[in-house]
Amino acid sequence: MFKKLSDAMQFSADKMKKNGIFETDRFFCDVYCFEPGQVQATHAHEGADKVYYVLKGKGFFQVGDEERELGEGEIAMAASGQKHGVTNRSNERLTVLVYMAPKPAH
Repeated sequence: MFKKLSDAMQFSADKMKKNGIFETDRFFCDVYCFEPGQVQATHAHEGADKVYYVLKGKGFFQVGDEERELGEGEIAMAASGQKHGVTNRSNERLTVLVYMAPKPAH
């Protein structure tokens, strides 16, 4: 299966938008799109690891007790049980490729 990432770069004025790219029973891959000031609240997943890869823009990423600003081409991982979240404190849009495995049960 092949997809064009630019097709998934859709934003919402209300809140950070999750745009699905791939999903199986074992993992998912999304593009998260943040307008300036939008946040993914800090949370954790038991039994699943999450990877954030910045495609465009800059954002503040919390993993565990550490927070760092990441820009294009930088990557972070939150292992199972680690608190994690994202904040776009810039005046520009932030686009992040996100992988998670195993996929959490909702």
